[in-house]
Amino acid sequence: MARDTSHDDLNDRTPQPGRRSEGGFPRWSLWILLGLVAATFVVPQLLDTETRTDITFSEFITNVDQGAVNEIRISNSDGEITGTLSNGTDFVATGPIDLISEHQLLLEDRNVKVERFNKTTNFFLSLLPLLLPISLLILFFWWMQRRAQGQMSGIMSIGRSKAKTYTTERPGTTFADVAGYEGVKQEITEVVDFLKKPEQFAAIGARIPKGVLLVGPPGTGKTLIARAVAGEAGVPFLSVTGSDFMEMFVGVGASRVRDLFQSARKLGRAIIFVDEIDSIGRKRGAGLGGGHDEREQTLNQMLAEMDGFEATEGIVMMAATNRPDVLDPALLRPGRFDRQVVVPLPEFGERLSIIKVHAADKQMGEDVDLTTVAKGTPGMSGADLANLVNEAALHAVRRGGSRIEGVDFENARDRVLMGQRRESVAMSDHEKELTAYHEGGHALLATVLPNADPVHKVTILPTGQALGVTQQLPEERHSYTQSYVEDRLAVLMGGRMAEELVYGVTSTGAANDLMVSTEFARKMVREWGMSVRLGPMAWGAQSQVFLGEDLMTSRDYSDETARVIDEEVERILRGQEERARRLLREHRTALNSIAEALLEHETITGADVQRIAAQGGPTDGSVGMAPSPTVDAELLPIIQRDDI
Repeated sequence: MARDTSHDDLNDRTPQPGRRSEGGFPRWSLWILLGLVAATFVVPQLLDTETRTDITFSEFITNVDQGAVNEIRISNSDGEITGTLSNGTDFVATGPIDLISEHQLLLEDRNVKVERFNKTTNFFLSLLPLLLPISLLILFFWWMQRRAQGQMSGIMSIGRSKAKTYTTERPGTTFADVAGYEGVKQEITEVVDFLKKPEQFAAIGARIPKGVLLVGPPGTGKTLIARAVAGEAGVPFLSVTGSDFMEMFVGVGASRVRDLFQSARKLGRAIIFVDEIDSIGRKRGAGLGGGHDEREQTLNQMLAEMDGFEATEGIVMMAATNRPDVLDPALLRPGRFDRQVVVPLPEFGERLSIIKVHAADKQMGEDVDLTTVAKGTPGMSGADLANLVNEAALHAVRRGGSRIEGVDFENARDRVLMGQRRESVAMSDHEKELTAYHEGGHALLATVLPNADPVHKVTILPTGQALGVTQQLPEERHSYTQSYVEDRLAVLMGGRMAEELVYGVTSTGAANDLMVSTEFARKMVREWGMSVRLGPMAWGAQSQVFLGEDLMTSRDYSDETARVIDEEVERILRGQEERARRLLREHRTALNSIAEALLEHETITGADVQRIAAQGGPTDGSVGMAPSPTVDAELLPIIQRDDI
């Protein structure tokens, strides 16, 4: 368990004087050992305080001959001669161990007293050859003991929680750093206010929810909001991810849950945040897993701990997930996660605020209009918008500019929505012409149909996995009418019908269009009640095992109903296909003009398409380019990146 060092546990973990270290040896033993080694070399030098004058052996003989030496001492080991001159100067000289007869006679003649002695070596220096190996052995066994105890302590502490404890100083994120989401911040602020001033809520008998679940698509800022709570709250904030509870040993997850809640209770008022709670909070006793696996035991322990909270404990649990449909119902009942706060994709105003936050530290050009950028990014999450601003900055660097211009945002949006330009793809003239008519069919129908999303850009440059792209910018919608979905299907059929109208055959370029349109038609019939034959009835698809449902599930409609569903899907698709064919015939001149403009410029804007469509007008279909005799069967699918 990660402890809060600002509380009493800090005193328990601080080594006291004379206390043994984790390895078992006293901490001062190492200092004593080092002191002994140093004394071996330093003390003898300090004790040897005599000052002697070094002279040569010939100078020594001269002094003896002159009668300046009365007494000397000669070492039997190295021939060192020490003594004192008549003027009181101590000297030292080195000569042979055995003096020659001439020198001996000179010493006797001058009455010099000669004393022989054996030098005694330093006791510590004599022990040094043994002391060093012994010290190395002691250090080795000490290191081995520390390593073994560290491994044992790691095994014994495996059941402790890995939660990180934050205080009011960390992290520095606050609600001011979270752009938009005023409703979300208001609900979260109530939790913070309760923990700061619980007496205001207790005065009127209000009970704060025990658990707050943040639900929303990926990238909407759920974890960022939790970090802002940590910055705003005046209480400790314990943060942990769902995967931190899972380990290879049985019972570790439940043990870490117990340790987490025990630590929170020791802190008094606190907030526990579990990120990606769906990793441990999935439905129990369903799917392929059994009823006694490690994940379910961890969830059971969490449910029991949340029930153990008292109203006066002042502990609030927060969690974040983008899969609320797979959570266990017992986890979402009142008394556990009482409140679910939806963090949706940002609206226009919120997107503008988010873009301003990410663009605050970047150099912007005068032609950059962040309002226009926000309007052109519907459906993007906060993470997508941050990536968009960063991509614009990267494009400005590659362009060699010192500021981010409007063209950088335009290219960044194309990169995010459509993919990277594939410069290496070399298309033949026939493929370019076929792609131009395909994308022209999409763009023309998106312009003439009253409920279709407006066209932003059309290109026949290979981008991402597509040979061409028609980019539409959907308006802010929260529900779709039947007329909008039908126009959407007609636009999807426009590329395929344009190929058939001009060339008499179709290509593989409509593969993605057919996939998306079929999915829309099935939803119209089975889920949205837009079929006259089936009426206001919804027929769900077969449940998946990973969603926590039973392994063996059966569809909730008969074979006859399945046949009717297939017939209705076919009727809707064929009806919109015929509608697209008819509109393209009526606007054949405009279709030809759009294709010619694409072949000439490779990329045109939605305004260009509107102008060409207005000038072309309906025709009888007699004007057009001669179709090519063959179609390349290897043509890659043309992906229209304007899905709902």
